[in-house]
Amino acid sequence: MDLSELHARLKQGEVVLLDGATGTELERRNVAMNDDAWCALATETGPDVLLQVHEDYIRAGAEVIIANTFASSRTMLEAAGMGDKVEPLNRRAVEIALAARDRAAGARKVAVASSMSHMMPMITGAARNRADALPPDDVVLANARELAGILKTAGVDLIMLEMMSRPSQIRLMAQAARETGLPVWIGFSARQEEDGKVVSFCWESFPFEDVVASALEAGGGEVLGVMHTNAHIVGPALDIVKRQWDGPMMAYPDSGFFTMPNWQFVDIIPPDELVTRSRGWIAQGATAIGGCCGIGVEHIEALAAALRPD
Repeated sequence: MDLSELHARLKQGEVVLLDGATGTELERRNVAMNDDAWCALATETGPDVLLQVHEDYIRAGAEVIIANTFASSRTMLEAAGMGDKVEPLNRRAVEIALAARDRAAGARKVAVASSMSHMMPMITGAARNRADALPPDDVVLANARELAGILKTAGVDLIMLEMMSRPSQIRLMAQAARETGLPVWIGFSARQEEDGKVVSFCWESFPFEDVVASALEAGGGEVLGVMHTNAHIVGPALDIVKRQWDGPMMAYPDSGFFTMPNWQFVDIIPPDELVTRSRGWIAQGATAIGGCCGIGVEHIEALAAALRPD
């Protein structure tokens, strides 16, 4: 799919709607999460539910949906003892997303993205990576190249680098994604320290400025922005992105919190509040709007009604 029209709309300030969460929406619909690979195996254990999730987002108004590949790198699947599933699982995830578009988009143009993350094995019952499982850079790059190649040949329209928060790995992930020749969108993940400073979400607490810079040093992408970040931090984080980037931006917040392998649906932002905050992000320059963990179909419906009433 040629995305030049979509990217032109974003540059012109027109709002483009992304989908909501995939992994947590699968969990909310009673698909079991894996103790080691989170939502990756849901493609195999709940394909019909996954298809319905994608369809529901398209019918809600999403113009970009993201295949269920966030947690299905070799790094994650080998930790779950399923390294042999890297190619078939990712191909199947893309196949399901493409099928959903065929079934639900009608005459509308809907782009199918595929997620790549530097997610690594996590401590069960916590939201922290296992420090002993941090792969060396050569492995990160090899695994990213493998996944990016699979996703390209499976037929995705663009690669979405999600939850980017560790500069050294961001450079490698961006390199691998750009080598495919596909459009690349990059979503950074942030948190806020007690003094109000915005830092990377990962435990090392890199300055958020360094996180953004690392992606630009690797060639950047067509769209940069903030995702997998609590709604009240998105605005300050977007300001930091804007200081280094003058291209299209996205805002894709989460709501609730994670304790591996389950999302905690606590204090989920109401759809009308997400709409209000999204208007603020649009005023800051974000034109690609959606939501990730904890954000569901009702949120995308509300955004579509308020931001794209046509």
